[in-house]
Amino acid sequence: MLSTWVVMPTCLPLVLRRCHTCASDRFRANGKFRVNAHHKLVDVWLLVLCSLCGETAKLTVLERTNVRSLRPELLDRFHDNDPALAAELLRDPVVRRRNRVALDWDGAWRLDTGGSQHLGHEVIDVSVRFAARIPVRPVGLIAEGYGLARSEVARLAEEGKLVSAARLSGRTSGDFDFTLMR
Repeated sequence: MLSTWVVMPTCLPLVLRRCHTCASDRFRANGKFRVNAHHKLVDVWLLVLCSLCGETAKLTVLERTNVRSLRPELLDRFHDNDPALAAELLRDPVVRRRNRVALDWDGAWRLDTGGSQHLGHEVIDVSVRFAARIPVRPVGLIAEGYGLARSEVARLAEEGKLVSAARLSGRTSGDFDFTLMR
């Protein structure tokens, strides 16, 4: 039996960054932007709030960019505080690297297995697809999908009953396939 699982984001991830006011290292993005124009140049920041004290920090999106080089639709999305654009920019590795931040996806995604019809079969081929680049541990993902302990999934992999061309240890954010034989 072939089954497709989808890893989908449920909300914006937390931003890992040190707060200058308190000892917290987690910020939440609410999808709001700050746009500041200097004659023909524009700066754009994504605003994030400290999870502990509520202090606002700015993540640089654009810096001293000529207004004419921006598409008008993109500028409108910044002014309208488009939450989809905020999610897109948080996942952008260039924005994360420029601001020296990382993302914490714990509790910000869900696994859609398409129901429980896959539980009763002897051999199951599963194709795991990611709706966004969310780093997860494949062993934990398989354990969640089948309702097993991670140690049980690791044991199945050692016994050769769980096989995949992709590496199952560590983290991945790319699509992969696996076969489970019971």
